[in-house]
Amino acid sequence: MLVACLLKCRSGLFLILLLVSNDEFSFALLNSNNMPNLVTAGALLTCMQGMAPAALIVLPLNRVMVEGKPAANIMDKIPLVNIPSFGLCRSPANPTVAAATAAAMGVLTPMPCLPVIAAPWMPGATRTRIANMPALHNTSSCLCNWGGTIRIGQPGTLRTQIN
Repeated sequence: MLVACLLKCRSGLFLILLLVSNDEFSFALLNSNNMPNLVTAGALLTCMQGMAPAALIVLPLNRVMVEGKPAANIMDKIPLVNIPSFGLCRSPANPTVAAATAAAMGVLTPMPCLPVIAAPWMPGATRTRIANMPALHNTSSCLCNWGGTIRIGQPGTLRTQIN
């Protein structure tokens, strides 16, 4: 089952709610103009192989606050420090999932998620810098070594746009 809803807010933003199945959903906050929103602490992340969303953790080390929250850059990618667990992982490339699936006679068996991120978020902002690194915006994504793509569903800011 695939159901999509498009809602327009007073501020000109669009909220898309996508119901993929009874237990899986995703949403995105779209801007009416073409500039992406800056990502801050508390941004909602989703992983294509994870089973639950997670909130981005940004430590206030860069000393840049936006809309009352620490702003993120492309290097805010450290597992369990910046990117928490997504509940259970269902990627067969994850060794714990592969072992549990083999023990279950080939039935895919999700196991606890422990993201492994090698590369920074891509793409970053072209002009905006935070701590001498490109700022993170809501169209950025990063890859988990176990095959998941981590995306930003809600950036944590509503008014701050960057390029």
